[in-house]
Amino acid sequence: MKLSDFVVPDAIIPRLKASTKEAAVREIIESLQAAGSIPAKEVNSVVQAIMRREELGSTGIGHGVALPHTRHSAVKRPVGTVAISEEGVEFDAIDGEPVYIIFLVVSPVDRPGDHLRALDRASRQLRNEMFRRFLRQAKSKEEILELIEEADEQEFPG
Repeated sequence: MKLSDFVVPDAIIPRLKASTKEAAVREIIESLQAAGSIPAKEVNSVVQAIMRREELGSTGIGHGVALPHTRHSAVKRPVGTVAISEEGVEFDAIDGEPVYIIFLVVSPVDRPGDHLRALDRASRQLRNEMFRRFLRQAKSKEEILELIEEADEQEFPG
């Protein structure tokens, strides 16, 4: 599975405004809703599902990255997007540091394999220091999308 198989280009947020975990999750879900990937009536339910997942353990995986995710009946296929915070968001990350890159994924309840493949692909790329650095430097949706397309074409070295 490629990142472009589930990343919704119109939902990419190059400058996240939120400063708290829940506000960030809501801003990202609302962006997915505005892009037509999540029904408006399901926004609160999806936010709540992601926050329940966060209660089990933070998806702040370190190195300034969080990968919040859930499975939900609001979607028919995996959808996700990336948001960049210049200020950083307190996400209870495992390294105790703020999060600057949030890569959120929502998958159908009945497709756990697709959910795991999407998370694996995203986490594999986000472990790469060069990919993270370029994402943080990106200033537009287009630049972020270009990085995602490059990551799909070839693994970033290192």
